[in-house]
Amino acid sequence: MSPPFPDPEEEFTIETRFSPSALAVVYEGSCLDLLQCMPSEAARLVVTSPPYNIGKAYERRIELDAYLEQQSRVIEECHRVLAPGGSICWQVGNYVDRGEIVPLDTVLYPIFRSLGLKMRNRIVWHFEHGLHCTNRLSGRYETICWFTKGDEYIFDVDPIRIPQKYPGKKHFKGPKAGEYSGNPLGKNPGDVWPIPNVKNNHVEKTDHPCQFPVELIERLVLSMSEPGDLVFDPFLGAGTSVIAAIRHGRRGVGAETDPSYVQIARERIMLEARGELKTRPMGRPIYDPIDAGRSLTVNPYFDRKTGQGKLAMERRKTS
Repeated sequence: MSPPFPDPEEEFTIETRFSPSALAVVYEGSCLDLLQCMPSEAARLVVTSPPYNIGKAYERRIELDAYLEQQSRVIEECHRVLAPGGSICWQVGNYVDRGEIVPLDTVLYPIFRSLGLKMRNRIVWHFEHGLHCTNRLSGRYETICWFTKGDEYIFDVDPIRIPQKYPGKKHFKGPKAGEYSGNPLGKNPGDVWPIPNVKNNHVEKTDHPCQFPVELIERLVLSMSEPGDLVFDPFLGAGTSVIAAIRHGRRGVGAETDPSYVQIARERIMLEARGELKTRPMGRPIYDPIDAGRSLTVNPYFDRKTGQGKLAMERRKTS
């Protein structure tokens, strides 16, 4: 039986060790050490973004085979603590080796499948800002691999529906002719999620270089768990998974090895518990410079007569 969420007037505490009754746990240390303290089938949702092994400040780059072996140990333990009908959402990008990319979801998939987990969706998280590449197209998406433990699992699309594209559309024939054809709560968001990533001007930005936007995890928490359930993140980072969990009446547990990120996570979680954390609201439309009244909306290098960029035309002439 899950513990009740506390009264808002009660003092909110963040535990440093796992406890079945804790509402929030931030463990400073290896997730494997934390997992050893967690009973089997304790979590309803495991959601994380592990290091991509690309040499970020918070990770030590190792060979791909060794990285996969390391990930395999963590995934096996996450499978153990996952309850029947629970979900694992593993969000990854690409491993890059001397300019060649390896999509991590493709090489991690066999590990999940070998444990009997079943993929329900490969969710594409699309964003518009990031590093600019010169020898290949700039990467503007990452993937969330959603697996379930068994065929009977929790999934409720209603809390994460998005506005209908044609809200007034009606059936034009058949027994429902003249009636509205769309779900009044909105439509299924599909498996491509355009959500801004957390860059320098984002309201949620911290010193962590690769943090989740809260609304990305909110969708997973709301659709794949129920109030009182345990949400576990083995690579907690800036604490976003625990924030999304407690925001919606779930319990949140996570591990992080970097002391500075542990401190950031604890501060953000406490702000959330007090209702003071600033985040981008779920469902807010993507920023549109025209709607915002920005004057720089026309490319000065674009030739309207030819429909081509002036610089591209000049380069062709000189090449």
